Amino acid sequence: MVALITGASTGIGAEFARQFAARGHDLVVVARSEDKLNALAQQLRAAHGVNVTVIAMDLAVPTAAGDLWQRTHRLGLEITVLVNNAGFGTHCDVADARPERLEEEVQLNCLTLVGTTSRYLPQMRARGSGTIINLASTAAFLPLPKMAVYGATKSFVLSFTEALWSEERKHGVRVLAVCPGLTDTAFFEVAGDAAVKAASGMAAVRFTRTPEQVVDNTMRVLSGHKPSFVDGAANAVVWRGFTKVLPRRLMIALSGWLIEG
Repeated sequence: MVALITGASTGIGAEFARQFAARGHDLVVVARSEDKLNALAQQLRAAHGVNVTVIAMDLAVPTAAGDLWQRTHRLGLEITVLVNNAGFGTHCDVADARPERLEEEVQLNCLTLVGTTSRYLPQMRARGSGTIINLASTAAFLPLPKMAVYGATKSFVLSFTEALWSEERKHGVRVLAVCPGLTDTAFFEVAGDAAVKAASGMAAVRFTRTPEQVVDNTMRVLSGHKPSFVDGAANAVVWRGFTKVLPRRLMIALSGWLIEG
């Protein structure tokens, strides 16, 4: 059993690596930071006796998914679990953003995810078993002013993954979209100083979760049959509950207020 995890150097991705290693899976860990990946790999080899393959690469380039598949194929690795965790968000008006950065955001959050999924899925289907976990977000449920591209990419991930769940359930492949809310990771540091300030404001609402909580919940839900889930009871109430009953314009205004801090 080999689990391939993107964005594995920190946060939720690193926690997925720890928990799959604890379950006896060999790992392929992928991210840009080779030093962080090597440190994690050394820790997991020592703790669990598993094989860990480190692949340091930038997944935000158009050729990333194909390059990654070629590397694992040449190594003879048969991927039984794919965790598409890598992603980032920008925090500003679209008019103020650098267009190339927004394009990288769409590339990583959507196109690379589709590329890895479509390359590793056929072998899973042929075997009649496998697991694909795609990281969406509570941002998938509503447009987010100041994070418009990020919210749109996560809506895409949720829709894509739920459709894939329907396609693959009869072939024995377990597909799940995970929708975390605010989580204690480096995400907002990547998004920028304004996003860190917004995160501090949202944290005051007490929705913040840890990577361990998110992954614990994911492992529990995997044993069932849901196509997707929102991590954390409070997040589920707000994002899946309120968005169904409150007027959409009001929810957009509220989400903008939270994001702007």
